[in-house]
Amino acid sequence: MTPPAKQAAADAPEGGPRPARVRTGVPLALLVPALLGLAFLLLPLVALLVRAPWHTLPKQLTSPEVWQALRLSLVCATAATAVSLVTGVPLAWLLARTDFPGRGLVRALVTLPLVLPPVVGGVALLLALGRNGVIGQWLDSWFGITLPFTTAGVVVAETFVALPFLVISVEGTLRAADPRYEEAATTLGASRFTAFRRVTLPLIAPGIAAGAVLAWARALGEFGATITFAGNFPGRTQTMPLAVYLALQSDPEAAVALSLVLLAVSIAVLAGLRDRWMTAS
Repeated sequence: MTPPAKQAAADAPEGGPRPARVRTGVPLALLVPALLGLAFLLLPLVALLVRAPWHTLPKQLTSPEVWQALRLSLVCATAATAVSLVTGVPLAWLLARTDFPGRGLVRALVTLPLVLPPVVGGVALLLALGRNGVIGQWLDSWFGITLPFTTAGVVVAETFVALPFLVISVEGTLRAADPRYEEAATTLGASRFTAFRRVTLPLIAPGIAAGAVLAWARALGEFGATITFAGNFPGRTQTMPLAVYLALQSDPEAAVALSLVLLAVSIAVLAGLRDRWMTAS
């Protein structure tokens, strides 16, 4: 019995009505749909594990095609995360620490790739950076740079879909951080960039790390924008999700093996972020 309940029992007259107990059970009307939702999310993953070709899995995962796609995925996802860090952290600081006309519109445009179908994003990248695109035609004629259907194009496509994850994470951390530390540094003579580099960055380092991991995981699993903008060429633009799609048509066991690799990576990402996102303080 909790202390308030004990007090209520002590204050109640002898022989009088006792205070009602607080029910802590889960209502059936909530429990049933909750279990259905959990089953809906877990059953496909369980089916993937049950139907996995465990006896041929080592052979599937050691094939040159798998390692080629895995290496390309890791390299491109890491490069996309690096570009996201270089551009996304300053952008998040701009949205969180400065007030300028149209900031709400800029924030909406930054988050647009989160809800935009990836294929549409790939089409937009083609129209912007393709050989005949708005900017791509000048890149081709002035510098001889062609991005579509190249490894660099994979990095561009993955950055387009991964950058918003980092910006949102870092901006949220910046808004939660106390700006008085930066203000104190500027009153002591530090420039705003020095205050950002020496004070703000150490404060928001956990948020940057979490955003970078989310961006990396999103880049690793990107499919629609990559296949639209960069194509599906083994050894050059064929990442793991594209390899899964191709293998599903000719070798389902290989597709399941590749899917297990991506599943393992996703679980590792969630395990690494559980202290930040999965637990309540």
